[in-house]
Amino acid sequence: MAVNIHESAEDYLESIYILLQKNGAVRSIDVVNDLGVSKPSVSVAMKKLRENGYIAMAADGHITLLPRGEAIARSVYERHELLTRLFVELGVPEDIAAADACKVEHVLSEETFACIKAHGLGLPRKD
Repeated sequence: MAVNIHESAEDYLESIYILLQKNGAVRSIDVVNDLGVSKPSVSVAMKKLRENGYIAMAADGHITLLPRGEAIARSVYERHELLTRLFVELGVPEDIAAADACKVEHVLSEETFACIKAHGLGLPRKD
């Protein structure tokens, strides 16, 4: 997915995606709590994500991912999950693996990620 958005926007979209999967609904305060950022920061980010067509917000404050926002969120989440599993498989403690995956997921090229997937690296073993 060759979409060029800021790393922080990807983090917000990924957080919304995960919270929607986990809770079925998400509001800005849930994103505040999930990412540990300030309410004003989330408010500004949600406004930009709305203006750019990544999310919609209902009158009651519930956030919905629009198709382009969901596509980016799914892509970032897939990278995060696969990279975390790969790092754990290499012997990295899970908390460090997840933190490192969060950094790497934003800068890894499509080509490198495709190669990791093609080789089954980070995927559960079929022992």
